[in-house]
Amino acid sequence: MWIIGWLVSNVLALAAAAWAFDGIRFDGTGQTLTAEAEDKALPLLLVALILGVVSAVVKPVLKVLSFPLILLTLGLFLLVINALMLLLTGWIAGQLDLGFTVDGFWPAVGGAVVITVVTWVVDRLIGAAD
Repeated sequence: MWIIGWLVSNVLALAAAAWAFDGIRFDGTGQTLTAEAEDKALPLLLVALILGVVSAVVKPVLKVLSFPLILLTLGLFLLVINALMLLLTGWIAGQLDLGFTVDGFWPAVGGAVVITVVTWVVDRLIGAAD
């Protein structure tokens, strides 16, 4: 059951990041809001899964390798790692032609902040962290 909560929080966080930053977007058909939402639902779920897998596999390795930088910056380098995970997710989604793009490092940093905050809030609201 926790996987559904995890997926819901990732989907909502990615949607919030795409809404908040012009440099993060899902390409849609440009039709009505309902048609566009239906068009983006499956790619949004797939990108959320990709982000989850990237965060579960690549992120721990980067955290271990960059531990001295994390320590030196008092944890702020974790924001850079989160931005890199979002950029990697965007690249993988581009290779799979899912219509998700991240247009650079700074939008990725902003998106990483939004994703972190929204995921934390949603996890608290639905109890996925339990």
